[in-house]
Amino acid sequence: MIPISDDNPTLRTPVMTYLLLAALGLTWVFFQGAGFDVVRLATSICELGLVPGELTGRAPLGQAVPLGDGLACVVDNDAINRLTPLTSMFLHGSWGHLLGNVLFFWVFGNNIEDSMGRLRFLVFYLLCGLVAAATHVAVDPTSPVPTVGASGAIAGVLGAYLVLYPRVRVNMLFILFIFIRVFPIPAWAVLVWWFVLQVVTGLPQLMTLRPEVSGGVAVWAHIGGFVAGMVLIKLFQNRRYTSQRTTWRHRMHPNHP
Repeated sequence: MIPISDDNPTLRTPVMTYLLLAALGLTWVFFQGAGFDVVRLATSICELGLVPGELTGRAPLGQAVPLGDGLACVVDNDAINRLTPLTSMFLHGSWGHLLGNVLFFWVFGNNIEDSMGRLRFLVFYLLCGLVAAATHVAVDPTSPVPTVGASGAIAGVLGAYLVLYPRVRVNMLFILFIFIRVFPIPAWAVLVWWFVLQVVTGLPQLMTLRPEVSGGVAVWAHIGGFVAGMVLIKLFQNRRYTSQRTTWRHRMHPNHP
């Protein structure tokens, strides 16, 4: 099931959401080569991706992680490593990775920006991304594997949406073979289900016998970002904006909660 829209109109143009989406797209196309140049893609992930073991100093220097045919990322202690919690959230590993993040951000991000203002939203977004990165490092501090993606920051947006607009309907595209249909589902059901999936997926990574089991996805970054969004939204929201939005939404959809 894929979210494609919601019944939650915005009052102000979500300029910062558009700018962040543009930053993600432009970084992927012009800096990472849109995935068509394998060496360029691997280099960007290796040099600017988040490597927990590099930040903690607990991964052996020189340890190599394969990134493809004849390519490997080697653990180092370069100064740029300190910035990777920030730089990594603007990078992606594939078109699917990018488009999945962009879709969720497109559906939910504009409403959260509209609830707090543009500059405040940017700070909120980056802070959720940093908390997500910190969570990932805390769960797997020795990992030599580089991690990239905006999903931790976007998870913060999802957590904020759950707190502010749990009863708003989200239009979900359901595809099963030739059966295609859109179902309106309450946001709380969509977001709680998403969060539960992250927790279930991430639990094996906490097992001491198999800490590497995570399916290649930093799910604890998603969990950390989501919780951060739920906690921080009350500090960042503009109550006048949210009140205006609630009134306008009820006018637009009088039969919806």
